[in-house]
Amino acid sequence: MTDASWNSVKFSLERPYKDDNGDRIPILYDITSEGQLVHEPKEDPTQTLAEKLRRIFVERGVDFFDQNPGEISRTTTFVSGTVPADQADEGTLDSSPESDSEDSEKNRYMTPEELHQMRAEILPQLFIALGEMSHARDLLSMILSSQLGQQQSSNSLLPSQLIPALASSQPTTSVPLLSATMIAKPPEITSVRAFNAQLSVGGKDEALRKAASVFKQAAERMERGRLRSEQYWVDGLKIRRENWGLIPAPLPYGSATGKGADKTSKDFLVSFGLEESSPAFRRLAVGHMSTNEASDSTLTFPNQRSTVLRVSLVSTDSNGQKTRKFNTPSVFEEDTLDGRLRGAQREMIEYEVFSLLVQEAGKLPSASARVSERLIIIDAADNTELVFELVEKDIMAAESPDELYDHNCDLIYYCLEVLLLRRHEYLKTKRLGASGVQRLPGSQGVSTPPPILHPIIDIIQYQVFCSKVRTELEGMTGALQAFKVPTTLRFDAVAETATELVHMLSDGERTLIGGEANLRINNRYTIRFSFLSPSTLTVHLSQATLLISSIPQLSQLLADEVERCLLHRIRDIGTRISEPIGGTWFVDLNRCIGRWDGGVLNFQIVHGPNYSLDCSAFQLDRTTAKQGDTQHFSKRAHPTLTLLTWAEHIIHATLLRADS
Repeated sequence: MTDASWNSVKFSLERPYKDDNGDRIPILYDITSEGQLVHEPKEDPTQTLAEKLRRIFVERGVDFFDQNPGEISRTTTFVSGTVPADQADEGTLDSSPESDSEDSEKNRYMTPEELHQMRAEILPQLFIALGEMSHARDLLSMILSSQLGQQQSSNSLLPSQLIPALASSQPTTSVPLLSATMIAKPPEITSVRAFNAQLSVGGKDEALRKAASVFKQAAERMERGRLRSEQYWVDGLKIRRENWGLIPAPLPYGSATGKGADKTSKDFLVSFGLEESSPAFRRLAVGHMSTNEASDSTLTFPNQRSTVLRVSLVSTDSNGQKTRKFNTPSVFEEDTLDGRLRGAQREMIEYEVFSLLVQEAGKLPSASARVSERLIIIDAADNTELVFELVEKDIMAAESPDELYDHNCDLIYYCLEVLLLRRHEYLKTKRLGASGVQRLPGSQGVSTPPPILHPIIDIIQYQVFCSKVRTELEGMTGALQAFKVPTTLRFDAVAETATELVHMLSDGERTLIGGEANLRINNRYTIRFSFLSPSTLTVHLSQATLLISSIPQLSQLLADEVERCLLHRIRDIGTRISEPIGGTWFVDLNRCIGRWDGGVLNFQIVHGPNYSLDCSAFQLDRTTAKQGDTQHFSKRAHPTLTLLTWAEHIIHATLLRADS
């Protein structure tokens, strides 16, 4: 038989007694040479009872029922439940106390004590009889075996003749001995022999297969252990080549630590924490090189939280609608050892940064914060919220709003890492200074670790501040350009270079970020602004340097300066045109006034809503009425003229009317 056929054969030690239809399967006794099946005959209860009654007469004799008629009658009465009338009357009349006591004595059951006494009397006699019969059987067997070869096979003695012969003292040859008859065990039925062979072979095959499976599993386990051991050392060399820290693992629990004990570590741990982090974070930043066969990964991080630090900015516009922007998450290759270690290190750095942010959130001087277990919300600036949260990696991967990623959030995220390294540098300098090592220049006056959150808040407030200032300057520039006045704006919020910014963030001393803006009107007048984080604005004018403390103050200053520049430009034009007639031009507060013989011309700049500008000219001479004449310049009425060209036309027309 093939292996497939052996595998398909299944034997059961329980003999089947029903077929598939639920009918009883008869017991097979034999199979004749013609192929006929001989089954066990079905028993008939009536025939069985008749055979048992027949055995009574054969074993007890024909007169069994005549031996004790009284007992038989009682048994018959008990079985049938009825008694004949004549017997009942006779039994009633002849009944007496003595007969009742005798019957009761006969029908009484034996007590356990009586039964035990009877067994004690009978058992020794039975054992004696058993010994005598065994002795006689052994004697007969010995005599028969010794005399079997000397006698002819045809001579035999009956048991009745054997006993006198044995009793005589001298053997006689005329008495024949018993002959031995060899009886062979009948052969088994073919089906039974086949079933026994199948059962034996199947059991042996199953045992052999189980033993082979055990050996195969042991060999595979040994091979996997060898490959795992080789891979363990290869991974260790790869990790060391990438400059990750390998430290000896602690001894297993219960190891001998006494004198002379082997305290050598048999395993390694991978340390990926930052050098100057606190001991609590360094203890968490430890990975195990897995030696377990059930583990799918080479490295195991027992303290991994699978969280990501997400930075978001929530801004509210004038309509009350909120817009949220996120930072771009960092992605590492999880298929390589170096990628997995970098991902675990990034997670531990983010957790340390978040812990420091929680500590500093309640100490901010210029912002309020709400702190929970995994969420920090800070009102960093006007209509701007800064949110730090630890999000699960799976949730972060599911939420992939590519259109909501913002470079400002990325800048804040990476600035946090730079500020954390600056804090670690301070701690290292302080530690080495305490041990007698010379400190770095500039770190002598630092008494507390540099903050992490406060510079970020300053940056956000400075950004919002620069945005508001730029909005005011661009609004005024647009209004002047609408008047056809040549105006340029150069706005530089951060005047430092990238290298200087990195040094400012990494140095221990706090340095403020600054910038400047230049507004040039009519290619002649220049207004310069300088900024300093978080919200310091200085205006540099030709006659003074002013410190601006609010946006309305900046708007008023811009309006005054723009008005002054335009009026001075109109004054110069009027002085040049009216010079032949001896005209006089000057600026008085918010007006430009020109006078000559017999006439007055007055120009005034008017500021409207949304940075709109308007100009009016008031003329009074002998050609006008007593109330004078007023003309207005607007973009709609004079789409092709500039403000200064229009003022020049008004002055020319007025002087021509005065000459005539």
